[in-house]
Order: sequence, then C-alpha cells, then structure tokens
Amino acid sequence: MTLAKRSIWGAALAIVAATTGAHAEAPARSFAVSGAGFVKDGKPYQVISGEIHYVRIPRAYWRDRLRKAKAMGLNTITTYAFWNVHEPRPGVYDFSGQNDIAAFIRDAQAEGLNVILRPGPYVCAEWELGGYPAWLLKDRKLVLRSTDPEYTAAVERWIVRLGQEVKPLLLANGGPIVAVQLENEYGAFGDDKAYLQGLEATYRRAGLADGILFTSNQASDLAKGSLPHLPSVVNFGSGGAANAVAKLEAYRPAGLRMVGEYWAGWFDKWGEDHHETDGRKEAEEMRFMLQRGYSISLYMVHGGTTFGWMNGADSHTGTDYHPDTTSYDYDAPIDEAGNPRYKYALIANAIAAVTGKPAAPTPAPTVAVTFPVSPIRRSASLWDHLPEPVRAKLPMTFEELDQNYGYVLYRVALPAGARKTLTLKGMHSYAQVYVDRKLVGALDRRLGQETVTLPARAGAATLDVLVENTGRVNYSRAIRTEQTGLTGAVTLDGAVLEDWRMYGLPMDDLSGLRFTAAPCAGPCFYEAEMTVDRPGDTYLDMRGLHKGQLWLGAHNLGRFWSIGPVHTLYAPAPWMQVGANRIVAFDLTGDATDRLTTVKAPVYGKITTTREAQ
Repeated sequence: MTLAKRSIWGAALAIVAATTGAHAEAPARSFAVSGAGFVKDGKPYQVISGEIHYVRIPRAYWRDRLRKAKAMGLNTITTYAFWNVHEPRPGVYDFSGQNDIAAFIRDAQAEGLNVILRPGPYVCAEWELGGYPAWLLKDRKLVLRSTDPEYTAAVERWIVRLGQEVKPLLLANGGPIVAVQLENEYGAFGDDKAYLQGLEATYRRAGLADGILFTSNQASDLAKGSLPHLPSVVNFGSGGAANAVAKLEAYRPAGLRMVGEYWAGWFDKWGEDHHETDGRKEAEEMRFMLQRGYSISLYMVHGGTTFGWMNGADSHTGTDYHPDTTSYDYDAPIDEAGNPRYKYALIANAIAAVTGKPAAPTPAPTVAVTFPVSPIRRSASLWDHLPEPVRAKLPMTFEELDQNYGYVLYRVALPAGARKTLTLKGMHSYAQVYVDRKLVGALDRRLGQETVTLPARAGAATLDVLVENTGRVNYSRAIRTEQTGLTGAVTLDGAVLEDWRMYGLPMDDLSGLRFTAAPCAGPCFYEAEMTVDRPGDTYLDMRGLHKGQLWLGAHNLGRFWSIGPVHTLYAPAPWMQVGANRIVAFDLTGDATDRLTTVKAPVYGKITTTREAQ
C-alpha cells in the first residue's frame, strides 16, 4: 500500500494547552501524512522547521531563540533528545534545569511552534559519542546500534523513561509534537532492518509512536536506512538540493516530500579551517524546495555552544579523528550568541515569497560587551591535587574507571635505562608524557601519534601519562570502539609496562582546589576575576592560554585550544552576576604569561601559540 492511499497515524484529539501571543498559530486538532505532504486539520500543510538544541543554549535564552526562529518564518522546531545528558550514570536520570526537555518543548508551544522530536538513541549532532552515554562502553562486548540484547535493554530503559517526559506533549495528548523521527541517518551506518524494527517497537512501548513516525537518511542511504511502512525523508547540504530531491522522489515516487536536515552551514573542528557557507545559495535552494511542495527542516537554524565536555569528533574511516570545537555556531542563520546573520533575512524572504506571508522585520542584534578581567592572581598545580589512585596490572580505560569525561593521569615506575620508545597503543585522545614531572612529549590522536622517545635515565624514575578525552567519535562504526584513555598495550621498546596507578580527574567539582599566590607552570589551574557592572553577552579571548578547559562561576564553558580555528569562548549574560565573577582555567601547558581578556565578537584564525613538547 502506498503512502498516497492512506494517512499515517493521523492524530485527531484537540490541543488543550493554548499558545501565548497574538502571533501564535492556531493549535492543530489533527496532523497527518497524506500522499506527498502533510494535512493539518484537513488542509494541506507545509512544515518549515529549524533545528535548535536545548542543551546548547542557556535556558534563560530558550524563548528568545525560539521567537527569532518563528520570526524567520518557521512554524516548527526540531530537536534531538540527548541520552548521555539525561542518564549520566546507569539508572540516574536528570531532566532538570538546562536538561528539562519537556520545558523546552512547552516553550516552543508557547511561541506557537510545532515540534519534531528526534529521540535517537543515536543522534550524531557533533555531540559526544553521538549522544550515547559513555558508560555503555565499559563492557567492551556490548555492540552499539545493533540487536545486541545488552544494548537493546539499555535503549529500552532509556526510551521508556524519555517517554514519561515527552509523551504528554504529543499532539494526541494536547502537546506540540507533530512527528517523531526513528533513529537517525541509520543508512549511513548499516542496513539491519531487524534493528530498526526492534527500535520502532521500543518507541511504541514508550508511547512515542502515537502519531507520525518517520526515518531520515542521506540521499545515497535511503533504502538502507528506511522501513517500507514509514515515511522516509532526505538529508543534505547547500548545493545538493536538486540531486537529493530527485533521489527521494525516485525512491518513494508517491511518498512524503520532506527534507529532514538541510545543512544551512557546517561545524568547525580543532586544527582545521573555519567553515562558512553561501547563504544566498541556501536561500535559493530553500525557495526551490518550498515551491516544489517540500517540507523542510534547517540544520541548524541556531547552533549555539557545546558547553562543557560534550563535543564529539568526526571520523569516516574509523582511523581518522577530528574533534569538534566548543563553538557550535555552525554558520547558522542565527549565530552562536543568538543574533541574526546576513543569511537570516535571505532565508526569511525566500520563505515569505513562497508562503505569501510577509517576512517579519529581522530582530535587532544583542550588542556584546567587554568586561575587565584581572591578571591571574592565584594558581593550583595539578600535581598537588591528585586523588587516591586505582591500582591495576594494566591501564584501565575511563569507562572501566567509571569516568565519562575529563582527564586521567596514568602512572608507572620506570627502571634506569637508555633512551627507549614508549608506545601507547590506542591512546584516546590526547596525552602529555612526563618523566619525573618533566614534559617529554605530547601525543595527539588527530595526527595518528602513539609513540614518544623517553630520555635515558641514570636511576629509577616515574612515568606519568596525562590523557584527555577530547571528545569521543560521534559518526561511523568507530563509535563501537570509542573507549577513552589508554585503551591498548603500553610498551617500552616492546616490553609491556605493568603495575599502574590511575588518578581520575573528571574536574566536575573544583571546590577542593587549593589556590595560592605561588607561581605555577605545567598542568595548572588558574584563577582570575571578571568584573561585571551589568551582565551582558561577551566572548573570552583565549589567545593568552594554550589548551584546556574554562569555568565561569559554576558553568563549564568548554574547551580552548591554541590550534584554532576558534579562539574565543562564548560567555552568556544569564550566567554572570553583578560584581566579581570567578573564572577558573585549567591549562595543560600554562605558565606566568597566561592571561585572559574579553572581546565583542568571536575570533577565528590559525594557530596562535604552541608550547606542546615536540
């Protein structure tokens, strides 16, 4: 039976929650797929959506970003649900504050927007491990994105728990969720229909399939990643519209015409070029697709920031590794700080030209400000703040140590001896190597580095390997082997090193740091103050530091790295207070020259400073 001959799970119950604002669209009473398009309340309806991720925007700004998306001409918002944010430890769930996905969806409804929900469990999104909790990798036999019973049991628990939060927000229950996506671009990963069917059954048990359920894939993967009884939509980027829609129409001649992701920009990776895309081309393609009758979701309409440790890493072959930056600006129509860039108006006009609804005035930008930042006043050496170690014959991974993110210091005794080659097989993903606390080398997974020459030693010495998780891969089959830390054999000229002590450094609580006025060099925490007369958005200029992590008050703003291409960290006004604001930076190769300033705009460019040992 073709999609042209039937509707797919039409919802026909009334919405009881009214939206606010005179501009709000009337709530749908029914929403269904009919042939090539959607039908709302019995009339043809074109979904014009944009992706926004609640975890990448300070909660205080959710409504602002949603309002600007609607003003651009959108009638729908698309978002993933991020499993690793909501279940940081097995069976421990967090849907509070920044992680309150239900509140975000209600905010979208209050702004008169429909919602498309993408529960995953795999989301990609340039997000740590594609949204999977790192603890799944503790069992190396567990197989992600498969029918492995251990995996599917964990997924079932998660999706059912998510359902408790979002099922009341489905259209059939009075909410704004008009459609739910099954998995995410599965065809780029595999073609196991039993896996997709099993996941669909999980969605149904969780109550997430009481409406439109669909699959989403890149154009070349439609057949592999779709199920015959579900609508199938296509994903692609700027310049690919004609080819992609032709492939979708050839694959499903009588099926739904929808673009699940139209990439209106691209993401940045450490040590690579900053990305900008052609907004004029994107506006032209938007007009082309809308005129052709397509529903569309822009990815991203607003990217925001991957705060904390949550950036992912790109990999296509499984051996390449490209960690993503903290900034997720994405060159989207609404920039990282929530301001329209030039392509916002172009796309708004393209939407208006097709829908016949006049484009709203482009919202005025929020003017960023600068604040004085004190010189580094106090510091704390990492060496003086090591916790009690875990001991084992061989190194344990982060996951085996029950640690998701941050750093682990691996320590082992070295005998006296001549120069030898240290090999860290499967080191994930950045390591600094010390002999008696003297830095002798740095290894970077991006560059395929796994060996360093240790100097000759006249007597016994201590080898320290400080390993950072710079972001687990979020794309390709590499996700199945993304254990972090020292994941393989550690050898010295081929001889296995044994009897290790491992110091977990998740850096999720900085209250125990003992800062002093004494100078500190090497892996150090540095403390400064930013004086705020009135909170306002700003950017911390990180060109005076090297590689590490930064906190503004209690908020982990993310990673910095002198290799670029972005040299600033976005600091949002809602996370500031009037007066002195404490800043703590952990710098792997810090010294007395470390400094911080603020600027009014992001800074992009190549390498600024390099102090990593060669």
